[in-house]
Amino acid sequence: MSQMPQPPQSSQPTALSRCPSCEEPLDSGDRFCGACGYDLSAVPPRPGDSPTLTLSGALAAQLPPSEAASVDWPRAPETSSTGTPAPVHLATDLQGADSGETPLVPGPPPVPDLPPTGSPVSPATGVRFDRRSGEPDEYPLQAPAPRPSGSSTPPAGTKVCVACRVGRVDHDGYCENCGHAQPRERDHMEDEVGPLAAVTDRGLRHHRNEDAYAISHTTLPDRAPALVAIVCDGVSSATRPDEASLAASRAAGDSLMAALPLGTHPQQAMHEAIIAASHAVNALADEPAGAREHTPHHNSPACTLVGSIVTPTLLVVGWVGDSRAYWVPLDRSTAPARLTEDDSWAAQMVAAGLMNEAEAYADERAHAITGWLGADAYELEPHTASFKPDRPGVVVVCTDGLWNYAEAAEELAEILPPDASARPLHAARVLVGHALDGGGHDNVTVAVVPFPAPSQGAGSA
Repeated sequence: MSQMPQPPQSSQPTALSRCPSCEEPLDSGDRFCGACGYDLSAVPPRPGDSPTLTLSGALAAQLPPSEAASVDWPRAPETSSTGTPAPVHLATDLQGADSGETPLVPGPPPVPDLPPTGSPVSPATGVRFDRRSGEPDEYPLQAPAPRPSGSSTPPAGTKVCVACRVGRVDHDGYCENCGHAQPRERDHMEDEVGPLAAVTDRGLRHHRNEDAYAISHTTLPDRAPALVAIVCDGVSSATRPDEASLAASRAAGDSLMAALPLGTHPQQAMHEAIIAASHAVNALADEPAGAREHTPHHNSPACTLVGSIVTPTLLVVGWVGDSRAYWVPLDRSTAPARLTEDDSWAAQMVAAGLMNEAEAYADERAHAITGWLGADAYELEPHTASFKPDRPGVVVVCTDGLWNYAEAAEELAEILPPDASARPLHAARVLVGHALDGGGHDNVTVAVVPFPAPSQGAGSA
């Protein structure tokens, strides 16, 4: 409820302690001022209070039901595994369905700005009351002065404030000295592990980073190197999407690092890694009995996943959702290619022959995902594919925060630096920078993996 009931206004004159004209003290029941003769009955009655509740979500009740409702995802057609070994392709065999359209990102409708009303919130009731005339909108508080530089140094290992550089940071992420909010660890992260690298950034519009990645390298039983990259994108319309992406990326990465050294075929290992990631995200949905009754509108934590495994002779990709993997040859003499097909409404319509590509991607539902990891997902059917490129190249594994600004494989190849294989971290930074320069409307995560896998110890120049 956004408004408290308004009390009825009295028809009797308002009792005053002093004359509004000359400030002479008055007695109860006086109709005229004894000093100046001011007619006290002419004083207008004090208006009734019109309090406004500041409960979370109160403004949402004012929105039309069609705008306030959560996204109703289309149901994906049921499929079943046949058990037949998946075919091996050339990197150029798979043609991506590039649309050139900006995908729709589910989220709550914007709340219109309202004029400020009321006085500070009552700590006892949480209710805002009308402010008297002349009261300021805010009461500025003076920030505590930073401690002098000669103050005691925090113990080793203590996180120090980035603003005053002397205060300790508490568990909530604020400085105990100056109160400055500290940057979140996941707002921007970079890693280079051997010959591959990854970068993730919160972007320019989101309040947190809901993407996550895991990169690593290992050795197969025949001593051949294997490079692993996992990228996950939290579903914003679900609860705790940042936790879902982090849990999925870690579970998938750990699964691959355990299976590959034992001799598991990379494509089978990728399938099992996606299953492990699904279990990790499903586990986040476990709640105490009765918790769902109080939050029935909350969806279970969910995310998408895309991963790649690169060996000296084989390239394997696996995915669920709309995060993608691209192949870009180093010499650029052959065309680059997208290696994954989105689990999206538009892709389903085209695959079923119900629409052509232009019609499907022109629809507002085009980028609604039809596959994801989470407890409320449909029956999980991981996608995997293997390729044997005939020339050196680079695999780019990314979330839609990048491919929204370079959807076609040719566009992405133009942005990718020519030395991406030798300097993967630099290349990942360039791709993330391209998304931020384009507007940074979403979290953006990129992993750059060279093919073929170089020997252990190789890295960026």
